[in-house]
Amino acid sequence: MNGAIIVNKEKGYTSRDVVNKLNKILDTKKIGHTGTLDPLASGVLVCLIGKYTKLVPIITEKEKEYIAEIKLGIKTDTLDITGNVLEKSNIPKLSKEEIINVLNSFIGVYKETVPIYSAVSVNGKRLYEYARSGLEVNLPEREVFIKEISLISYEFDLIKFKVLVSKGTYIRSLITSICEKLNTIGTMNNLIRTKQGQYKIQNSYTLEEIKNGNYQLLKLEDLINLEKVVITDALAKKITNGNLINLDKEGYILFTKDGEEKALYNFQNKQGKLVILL
Repeated sequence: MNGAIIVNKEKGYTSRDVVNKLNKILDTKKIGHTGTLDPLASGVLVCLIGKYTKLVPIITEKEKEYIAEIKLGIKTDTLDITGNVLEKSNIPKLSKEEIINVLNSFIGVYKETVPIYSAVSVNGKRLYEYARSGLEVNLPEREVFIKEISLISYEFDLIKFKVLVSKGTYIRSLITSICEKLNTIGTMNNLIRTKQGQYKIQNSYTLEEIKNGNYQLLKLEDLINLEKVVITDALAKKITNGNLINLDKEGYILFTKDGEEKALYNFQNKQGKLVILL
């Protein structure tokens, strides 16, 4: 089986849990996901099957949209509500205008501090391993991009907002920075990934639906903007061998022969590099 399924991940599962369950449901071992969601989070998880796992780096690069909820007056070690409470404070009285101004201040390039409870490696060790063993480590900083951010609602100690971000953005870290600008503390109370690239939560499937056969398996043309080209016999051998191909083309090209998909190439400066041999 080769293709992609847009999973609506439920709370309580890790992304790896979802892949493991899909392995059993679809009776195949080769499945990968394209962007980790914490157990607290739910929503869009793009899973690639079979040879399509080679598309993981391409799909992972796509921007992601979230609806996030902040609980004010509490700080935890994991930066979300599931963690150990480190600090509590009085709930501040904020205006919606103040919150909107702070949210808008994050639009553009944003330098985030990677949370210690994450899988990012520092000196060959995952950050969460430092956290669990109580070892000190300098948390890395990196630049990410906040494309859009808007307030959905604000009531007493809960702020809900929508945000569209680049790859590598930790919403837990963004929430911590938002609270700092609001001169208070807070933690992530809930998170839903509503979109990744063009893949929306409205077009996703729960594990139960997939188990019951109620899902759509996406193919290459559903996942990537590409052009189809019928290959000649002369090109067929080069493609089968995975050779570089020179054509007056740019972007992703799907080569077909006798109505069948044969290979996906990525052309840059008119030179194509094999992505998937089908």
